[in-house]
Amino acid sequence: MDPVKPMETKWFRRPSTLPLAIAIMAMGIIVVGGTIRIYDAGESCPDWPQCFGTWGFIVSEEDQGAWYDETEEYDSRGPDKRYTTFEIFIEWVHRLLASLMAIPVLANFLIILKRKELYGKNLVRISFFTGILLTVQGIAGAITVRFDNADWSVALHLGLACCFVYILIWQFIAMRKIEGSNWKIFSVPKSFKQKEYGRYKILTGSIFLLLILGAWVSSSPTGNQGCSIGFPNGWPKCQGQILPSLDNSGVLVQMVHRAGAGVVGLALILGVMKVKENARESSIHGGYSRFLDAASLFWLANVFVGGLYVVYAKMGDFPEGLSLLHLVLGVASFLAASIGLMFLQMSEEGAEDE
Repeated sequence: MDPVKPMETKWFRRPSTLPLAIAIMAMGIIVVGGTIRIYDAGESCPDWPQCFGTWGFIVSEEDQGAWYDETEEYDSRGPDKRYTTFEIFIEWVHRLLASLMAIPVLANFLIILKRKELYGKNLVRISFFTGILLTVQGIAGAITVRFDNADWSVALHLGLACCFVYILIWQFIAMRKIEGSNWKIFSVPKSFKQKEYGRYKILTGSIFLLLILGAWVSSSPTGNQGCSIGFPNGWPKCQGQILPSLDNSGVLVQMVHRAGAGVVGLALILGVMKVKENARESSIHGGYSRFLDAASLFWLANVFVGGLYVVYAKMGDFPEGLSLLHLVLGVASFLAASIGLMFLQMSEEGAEDE
């Protein structure tokens, strides 16, 4: 018996809803992970998968000290470092949510496998790869703990998380198309797709690379304190100069990040203008330009937030809320551009201009 197209069911009963729900859950985990970094609690569970040799998060300072003395695996901040219950909890709940993610990811694969006649072998492979990527992400989390939240490990962890969300949203859109969704954005002239697909790939990739660079900068002691703080010497200047000396590695990292943010922001603005122009010429749905509109707005807001972060920061006491907002806006910009890229990739090829 052929499967009934899920388009005939309520949205919450459609198989395509599951990957979208997993993507939203993964975004929540990214926010929790950002909170961990902001509170400098990445080593609050120094072992993995346990936490100070236990499966809970309530570990007194005395018990922390006993564990350090027994294992001689002291915190990178020194043998006297101790964590609050809240700091341990956010790391603990981050691991718990990441572990629970395996259940819906497995269910997603089994549902697609059961309906492979409808969704096709490609989506079966994609859903299986999602499970592999989740496993790799878990390993990356263990590596992050093992190397005491080194800047490169934090950047790797965030990059894999963004790829995980990207694939899930791609699967959702692909499934909705197969289910018979009549979204107008799926239909574009061939000439528009040929002109804009490369632009979307470059812009999306550029945002992603700068997002990862930002994670590296924020996790690096030298990058985090490369420029002086306050306005205007810390931002928009650096060390009180528009073009500071790059002999200091921290200054170099900061300036590369800032220059990259400016270049990508300018490219987004010019890209939006070009997409809108081509959309008018092709008389197509305006959604493609709106995705870049959103990515640009998120990006410009993030530049402002990044500036405030430096202006209001005090050495060793950075504004936690601004730092978390900086991460969320960066990820939102990447996803906005990504979704436009996905729709363009899956749009009907070969459609001619009217």
